[in-house]
Amino acid sequence: MEKSHFFAHLARMKLIQRWPLMRCVSTENISEHSLQVAFVAHALALIKNRKFGGNTNPERIALLGMFHDTSEVLTGDMPTPIKYYNPAIAEEYKKIELAAEQKLLSMLPKEFQDDYAPLLDSHQINKDDYAIVKQADSLCAYLKCLEELNAGNHEFTQAKKRLDNTLSERSTPEMEYFLTTFVESFNLTLDDIS
Repeated sequence: MEKSHFFAHLARMKLIQRWPLMRCVSTENISEHSLQVAFVAHALALIKNRKFGGNTNPERIALLGMFHDTSEVLTGDMPTPIKYYNPAIAEEYKKIELAAEQKLLSMLPKEFQDDYAPLLDSHQINKDDYAIVKQADSLCAYLKCLEELNAGNHEFTQAKKRLDNTLSERSTPEMEYFLTTFVESFNLTLDDIS
């Protein structure tokens, strides 16, 4: 029987810290982040279906959220200001991410590669599903900024401003619903939400 290092690599998601250039009151790794993205992406898909006539598969979108940053076990987390500094860097980094996705897929036994390819290979992901995951990813980064700012960490002031713009650019009715319905609670204390 063939041995696989795939899940040993995924287990290292907890070792990859997000926000590597930022001083954080509370650290966040890509494992924690991916779970939150899965929760939010699932909610966005449900909201889209129930409130705005969508026809998405919330469970599949949640899975895509779980797997969306798995390539970072091979690449690390590239800070957004560097990753998108200019179009040439962004394009090259996309190639690096694709190579990492392919490397992860190649670690699986052959009989499972076709099952995981639609979760790991960004070229095989439906663009509408991917857009929901990207919205969730941005929302979760925004929530992290709120958490840090509410803890008095002004290091996240500029990141929040950038994310305000990103959320505006990616705005959809389901995202606006999520922002209006759920986000204010992130500015409250545990006593306030209990």
